[in-house]
Amino acid sequence: MGERLLLVATDRISAFDYVLGSGIPDKGKVLTQLSAFWFGHTAAIVPNHVLSTDMRDLPPAFQPHVELLQGRSMLVRKTRPLAIECVARGYLSGSGWKEYQASGAVCGVALPAGLRESDRLPRPIFTPATKADTGHDINISEAEAGSLIGEALVAQARDLTLALYAAGAAHAESRGIILADTKFEFGLTEADELILIDEVMTPDSSRYWPMDQYAPGGPQPSFDKQFVRDYLERIHWNKQPPVPSLPEDVVARTRDKYLEAYRRLTGRELD
Repeated sequence: MGERLLLVATDRISAFDYVLGSGIPDKGKVLTQLSAFWFGHTAAIVPNHVLSTDMRDLPPAFQPHVELLQGRSMLVRKTRPLAIECVARGYLSGSGWKEYQASGAVCGVALPAGLRESDRLPRPIFTPATKADTGHDINISEAEAGSLIGEALVAQARDLTLALYAAGAAHAESRGIILADTKFEFGLTEADELILIDEVMTPDSSRYWPMDQYAPGGPQPSFDKQFVRDYLERIHWNKQPPVPSLPEDVVARTRDKYLEAYRRLTGRELD
C-alpha cells in the first residue's frame, strides 16, 4: 500500500516459540483495540504510526473484507524498525529474575542484593533485547544495543521507553493493575523521526498482575497467557512439533483474562 501498511491481528496464540493449534477468540481484537487505546494515551510522549482504525479509510479493494478486518486491523505508516526491542522493567520477573539470580544484574544494570522474585525495583530499568529470527530474543546491555544501532539512537529509545512505561504503569495502577514490565518497538520514518510502532502495552507484550493479589516472593497471577503455559507444562509437552491444541476450558479462561485486562484498562467493552 505504498507508504502505508494494514496490520491485522489474528486470534492465533504462541507459547514456547510455537504457534499453537488453537486460537483464542477475540484475542486479535483485544490486541488491536488495546494498542489503539495506548497509542492515543501516549501520543503526547511520542508520535506513533497509527493512521486510522476506521475501515472506511481502506482502499476499495479491501471493502469486501471489512467484516473480517473490523476491530482487529490498523492502517499505519511504514517505518524502518529498530533492530532492538526496548523493554522496561519495574518489577523483577521472567528472564530478568533468572539473570538476576545468576549475576545480580539485568542487562548490565546492577541491582541491590537480596531481591525476591516479583519484587518492585528501586526504579524502572531499560533492558534492551535482540530480535531473533528464530527462538528466544536475547537480553543485551545498553552498550551492546548502542553498538547495533548507535549510542544516540539507543539513548533516545531508552528515554522514550522509560517515559512510556511510567505513563502506562501509572494508568494501570489507577485501574488496580500492576504493569510489571513491557516491550516497545520503535521505527524511523523517512525523515528519520523516531516513532512508536507495532503493539503497545498489550497482554502479549507486557506482564500485567492484579494489584489486590500481589505477593512478592514468587510468580504472580497474571492477565496474559499463563493458563496456556501452565496447561502445556502440565501435559509435559516437549516444546517440539507436533504442536498441541488447547482444551475448551483453557481457551475460555485465557480469553476471559484478555477481555478482563481490556475492560479494566480502557473502562469500556470490546468493539
